[in-house]
Amino acid sequence: MTDAAAPESLQPAYRVLQVGDPVPWFKQNSTSNPNFSFDTVAGRYIVLCFYGMGSDEVGRATLASFQEEHRSLFDDDKIALFGVSVDPSDQSEGRAKQILPGIRHFWDFDGVVGRLYGALPRNVQPGQGSVPIRRFWMVLNPSLRVRAIFPFEENGGDRAKVMAYLRDLPPVSHYAGFELPAPVLVIPDVFEPEFCRHLIGLYEEHGGEESGFMREVNGKTVAAHDPNHKRRKDYTIDDPNLIRQVQHRIIRRINPEIERVHFFKPSRMERYIVSCYAAEDGGHFRAHRRFAVSINLNGDFEGGEVSFPEYGPRSYKAPPGGAVVFSCPLLHAVSKVTRGRRFAFLPFLYDEAAAKIREANNANLGECVGAYKA
Repeated sequence: MTDAAAPESLQPAYRVLQVGDPVPWFKQNSTSNPNFSFDTVAGRYIVLCFYGMGSDEVGRATLASFQEEHRSLFDDDKIALFGVSVDPSDQSEGRAKQILPGIRHFWDFDGVVGRLYGALPRNVQPGQGSVPIRRFWMVLNPSLRVRAIFPFEENGGDRAKVMAYLRDLPPVSHYAGFELPAPVLVIPDVFEPEFCRHLIGLYEEHGGEESGFMREVNGKTVAAHDPNHKRRKDYTIDDPNLIRQVQHRIIRRINPEIERVHFFKPSRMERYIVSCYAAEDGGHFRAHRRFAVSINLNGDFEGGEVSFPEYGPRSYKAPPGGAVVFSCPLLHAVSKVTRGRRFAFLPFLYDEAAAKIREANNANLGECVGAYKA
């Protein structure tokens, strides 16, 4: 559907996404976050509704279909819906409402999301006059690949079709027809029991400091602290002899498995910390992305399991001394510790090429983030 004709001198060109395609990631202003990272929503079915504007008859009926008539379908566990508006009055006049759980809206007033997904022409920018808007629904599977597309229909029949389709979706854990295992390595016996106890003892003796995480702000990587996102305390190992002992075990017991399975040879290791997720602190780390190794040092705790939302709700708890190894593209999270304390050793492994990239990225680091030297 169009809101006005495109300039005669400019033929609109739209991106076309098809079923099975991975969708592009983006950051955009939204009803819940002014810089919402779309890649963090994996792990449930996602509905993107490109209604364009809620001020006309079609827009009003579309908003009513999911904000009122079928609101119960959207619970953030199985299905979450994101409306996409290009009309600032949808925000200022309150037509598009955030209704939690399950319903949010992107304020796509600069057209970034619309151009990425084919609702707006790629070759027409805001301010170049009115442009044709393609209105449609897009349903994504929990790994953020296109599962179905429903163009708007003149008689509004698309709304009933979408809702019927959503009701028939299989459980998130079986969205591919069966339960998918996450592409991670679980390696037992990386650290011996005595070595685990020694590392825990260092934490108990010296204590830990609340750790933060890295976040991009205005193009710069900055350190951030948010207890709703992460609660964990870390002790940093600075004894050169102990660092060599840790390296020795990683090289002998983890590197060969990474080389065999991923055809990747780690040559560098970053961060020598003993971390503690404690029940009394509500220790957890919500979904985030980095290349990492997670070695449990104890087992007498509940919760604190590593999960990979893109591959379903299954979580992983390595035995004491065992490691869960996963690569950076995987969205991962640590569930809240509900009893006891979980101690873990959490290094990052990478190679020479990555070291050069990290050094080149120093120009994008915030003032409080230490520069990297390869």
